Amino acid sequence: MTSEQLFSQIRSKRSFLCVGLDTDVNKIPRHLLSQDDPVFAFNRAIVDATAPYAVCYKPNMAFYEESGAKGWESFRRTVEYIRERYPDMLIIADAKRGDIGNTSKMYARAFFSENLADAVTVSPYMGYDTVGPFLQYEGKWAVVLALTSNPSAADFELQRMEDGGYLYEKVIDTACGWGTTDNLMFVVGATQAKMLRGIRRLIPDHFLLVPGVGAQGGSLEEVARYGMNGRCGLLVNSSRGIIYADSTERFAEAAAEKSAELAAEMAGLLDSYLK
Repeated sequence: MTSEQLFSQIRSKRSFLCVGLDTDVNKIPRHLLSQDDPVFAFNRAIVDATAPYAVCYKPNMAFYEESGAKGWESFRRTVEYIRERYPDMLIIADAKRGDIGNTSKMYARAFFSENLADAVTVSPYMGYDTVGPFLQYEGKWAVVLALTSNPSAADFELQRMEDGGYLYEKVIDTACGWGTTDNLMFVVGATQAKMLRGIRRLIPDHFLLVPGVGAQGGSLEEVARYGMNGRCGLLVNSSRGIIYADSTERFAEAAAEKSAELAAEMAGLLDSYLK
């Protein structure tokens, strides 16, 4: 999927919503536990409920990998379902891979060779050797961690360089030379929204994946004000605020309502900032 195709989806749906599938079997409605694959049953219902409002799904791989082969199969079934029913939807595997050499090549192959994701989140700490293998697949994306929402991001990301800039700015400036606007995105947490203005000076045209809206307290309006470019350039993720909006048998309906609320707000922001 190219950036133009992604923007076409945003324009068509008037939404830049990414729904995070952080599916914890201990949090899904109890009535689903009788299913042969409760995680997949939950995901399928969430996807069907939110697909009219979303342009992207982001399975958080930790929630699948902790169950071993069974969890990986739930992930695979979820992806195959989205591919079959909603083929224009972008799928980001939130895996935060961060190794080098043949190991990084194997990570990229694991997700891309069988079309299990369109994009994978990666840690750039070890440089191009970590990210490069994910950029070798046509139509696929590396999503580089740049400025995250967690409190200890200050330990490294917000450290000052000798030239006065932040380390995360060095990461962005260097990494944007590795790929293009069609295969490289950056993660910027919604709670760091005001810093998006400076980030946009560095990378005016790249897509940004922005987690932290909803349960983590990020402001969607601030993200759009400081981070939107002339083609939107944003994928704003909400996970817990959507998928766990209700724990009863109407969980999917509640997820649709929350998604519709966010999408409506996004439509207004697109009208305001994309003239």
